[in-house]
Amino acid sequence: MKTSICVAGATGKMGSHLCKAITESQDLTIVSAIAKNYTGQSLGDILNIKNLEATIYDDVIFALKKSPQILIDFTHASVVKRNVILAIQQQVNVVIGSSGLTESDFVEINELALQNNVGVIAAGNFSISAVLMMQFAEIAATHFSNWEIIEYSYDGKPDAPSGTANELAARLAKVKSPEHKVAIENIVGLPTSRGANVDGTQIHAIRLPGFNSSCEIIFGTGAERLKIRHDAIDPTKPYIDGALLAIRKVSELKGLHRGLDAIVKR
Repeated sequence: MKTSICVAGATGKMGSHLCKAITESQDLTIVSAIAKNYTGQSLGDILNIKNLEATIYDDVIFALKKSPQILIDFTHASVVKRNVILAIQQQVNVVIGSSGLTESDFVEINELALQNNVGVIAAGNFSISAVLMMQFAEIAATHFSNWEIIEYSYDGKPDAPSGTANELAARLAKVKSPEHKVAIENIVGLPTSRGANVDGTQIHAIRLPGFNSSCEIIFGTGAERLKIRHDAIDPTKPYIDGALLAIRKVSELKGLHRGLDAIVKR
């Protein structure tokens, strides 16, 4: 029996590649899809994928009527929370690949998932190398007192900082807060030039043509410096492989799990 999937954002950059990968798998099947356009049309026809007959809907309410076991969301900040909440309320497991959720959103989602006995994986980045970067950074933070994050993406990315950078900052905050020799509020000139402060960490977001997705964290002392960096060379493959892994494992979990650490062990 194949695991049934609803893909939100199915016709987007990531969603379309994921749909192709799911269709080629032996254990997964798409039963419905969500996209702003093409309502009522066949997803297979729109993506030119044979043997894919799932219907596209413009609202998660209708897509969930096809009884998927898992919703994977590759939409955007304006709709992701609603999609996730409605899926959990129908006891559908969820994999979140969209950015834009706040810490309070994650708390609410976790409580609701536990109440409904379902699993949720929210990953700012599905790349295995990004997961390892975060794990290595947590180890490094126990030995360094100063660090900052620089993240890079294509010039059309609307949100900043990236989900990867936000997730990394949140994880480091659980280790400790970095030291700042000059407090941000005491900066002379433009405090915004020091980047955004997320959970105590300064993040600098670069948006230029030629980047897919990169994130580096720099640790420093007066005597040495350590850089840990993740680069996505291929624009989709690292994320598709990780997303498929999350889809196959999320039903084994309960509550919200941030990042792929729940399934990629140290």
